[in-house]
Amino acid sequence: MTAARSAYRRTPFALLLPALLGLAFLVLPLVGLLIRAPWSELPTQLTSPEVWEALRLSLVCATAATALSLLLGVPLAWLLARTDFPGRRFVRALVTLPLVLPPVVGGVALLLVLGRNGIAGRWLDSAFGITLPFHTSGVVLAEAFVAMPFLVISVEGALRAADPRYEEAAATLGASRLTAFRRVTLPLIAPGIAAGSVLAWARALGEFGATITFAGNFPGRTQTMPLAVYLAMESDPEAAIALSLVLLAVSITVLAGLRGRWMSGT
Repeated sequence: MTAARSAYRRTPFALLLPALLGLAFLVLPLVGLLIRAPWSELPTQLTSPEVWEALRLSLVCATAATALSLLLGVPLAWLLARTDFPGRRFVRALVTLPLVLPPVVGGVALLLVLGRNGIAGRWLDSAFGITLPFHTSGVVLAEAFVAMPFLVISVEGALRAADPRYEEAAATLGASRLTAFRRVTLPLIAPGIAAGSVLAWARALGEFGATITFAGNFPGRTQTMPLAVYLAMESDPEAAIALSLVLLAVSITVLAGLRGRWMSGT
């Protein structure tokens, strides 16, 4: 029996070879980034005012986009997980559409709706003087558009895994549905909300296509770290590598933070 188990656990060469090639394909570009990084000039590159301004703007906008995603995404996830209504599958497909939609298409769609001449943007501009495109608020909206589905999927999965009998017990004790959600459901799904928030924040931090299309690339106002990397590649590749290392470090930190939740068995 032991010999049979040992033979079963051996990795077939036909699977091992493509697995190693896939690993190399994913890892080698990152290794190349580390090898080509100007380590001696890195302190100078990272202490420039432009870098810190782009980093500050990225952190602020990603945090604001995550807060907006929480405000709208958690109730949306609850609606998809706890209620049954006609067309729920279609609504779920629409919610997850930004996951596969090219971000630049999302930016164009935002312009058509919230631009100065857009469907809702025209009314916002004439009635309240609010112009969202090419403004910091436009960065937040663009990032929230692409990041919110990550939060919704995570929270919906946590809601489906949570035992609804606790909410039903709270209802039998006289709690309203809103009270049961606030005092029973939210504590139960807190880990899922935390994981979804981290994923949404990381996705918002790295957003490029929707941001540059809807908000533009203006230093100090809409130029986030990914946009700064793109701009630096044209004039200062070493600065682009330094900025890329910052985003790489943030991504690794996010994955390490999620390891305890999703990879505890490894």
